[in-house]
Amino acid sequence: MELHSELDKPKSNCGIVAVHGHQDASIYAYQALFALQHRGQESSGIVTSDGKDLHRHVGMGLVSQAFPDLSVLNALKGHLAIGHNRYSTTGSTMMHNAQPFLVNFKDGPLAVSHNGNFVNTRSVRNQLIEDGAIFQTTSDTEVVLHLMARSKNKSIAGKIKEALSILKGAYSLVMVTRDQVFGIRDPRGWRPLCLGEKDGAYFIVSETCALDLIGAEYIREIEPGEILAVSKDGLSEHWLEEKAPRAACVFEHVYFSRPDSKIFNENVDRARRKLGKNLALEHPCDADIVISVPDSSNTAAIGYANVSGIKFEIGLIRNHYVGRTFIHPEQSARDFSVRVKFNPVEGVLKGRRVVIVEDSVVRGTTLKHLTKMLRKAGAKEVHVRVSSPPINFPCYYGMDFPTTEELIASGKTVEEIAKYLGVDSLGYLSLEGMVGAVSKDGGFCKACFVGEYPLEPELGAKKIL
Repeated sequence: MELHSELDKPKSNCGIVAVHGHQDASIYAYQALFALQHRGQESSGIVTSDGKDLHRHVGMGLVSQAFPDLSVLNALKGHLAIGHNRYSTTGSTMMHNAQPFLVNFKDGPLAVSHNGNFVNTRSVRNQLIEDGAIFQTTSDTEVVLHLMARSKNKSIAGKIKEALSILKGAYSLVMVTRDQVFGIRDPRGWRPLCLGEKDGAYFIVSETCALDLIGAEYIREIEPGEILAVSKDGLSEHWLEEKAPRAACVFEHVYFSRPDSKIFNENVDRARRKLGKNLALEHPCDADIVISVPDSSNTAAIGYANVSGIKFEIGLIRNHYVGRTFIHPEQSARDFSVRVKFNPVEGVLKGRRVVIVEDSVVRGTTLKHLTKMLRKAGAKEVHVRVSSPPINFPCYYGMDFPTTEELIASGKTVEEIAKYLGVDSLGYLSLEGMVGAVSKDGGFCKACFVGEYPLEPELGAKKIL
């Protein structure tokens, strides 16, 4: 028997949260992690501080599985907390890789949660091992802790700064000590991180939807290259030495982030509607209805429908309760993972010319099966419109894209992809149409589309002293 395979989508980042100055810090961290569940479903964890000791609990699966009852949260004493929802881009899915990681330095305990990916981990890790370091996990996050432990700097902010002068990549981090929490973003601002406040307590979270759930007020983004320290004395800002042009991940707007979040100072819902509108202008279609592949392309499909004048309909129903461990005994039934997730609405589709809007295409396997389902349900024509350009290159910055060989667009023309999918027509949004929808200012990483990497992997690993 085989486990239910994931849909053909870019795999998501992790979600991180920090809380400072509230007696129910663990409860707030737990609630924020619920709002960020879409960013990672492999494991979840929280570390708290009561001013003397740090307390940790992690578990596999969803937040509700890792924290099955209130007694678990009540055991996490303290007014400071950090939390983590994990999707692994490096390191296997095992309990020992569940975050936050908690260690004891000579200066006291410290815990860390990480969202993103370092591009020179292998060389730095190998050198640390040669120098006698012992690793407990296979996660690149642990490398940060080893580098901080070796630092002679007296302050935690100084240790962070020194460690991240050696490691390169796309990251947002939160850390907690006995009396402080920290929020850190890489110099290019690849991964989102923002600051909020409620009743004198501060919150650092991956997305603003987490602030909404706990009733906190959004203050601002953590800036690229910023180390924000929160203590009883308030906020203090420190800065990484490396300076670089902004390279925010455009896929946060296309797919990853929740539509009710504000990311990189832009509302995700508004950006996705504009993606759909631009798509309709670039690739109009003579059709009867527009449908989405729920849930991530819902907003783009509405934008497409509004501009095209074609009625938006609910043509696919998604089963949200399958879970990651659904078992099917027939290994040959490759399309079963699609059928168990989606079911077509025959009354909507029968005899109709259908435009199905998707936010991205990786291998194309899901769309191929969905096309068969739509035709079987009676769709007269099936036209696919994608609210991002063809993905031609792998990502090294926190998205688990496959190798180039597995990306359907890297080896096929649009016409060949359309033939493989079995659709009547196929249109991708242009690079200009995508970037114009998400921001007027630019500053986005587009490496997976064009192959121009702002930071090459495994280059320039510094000698560790």
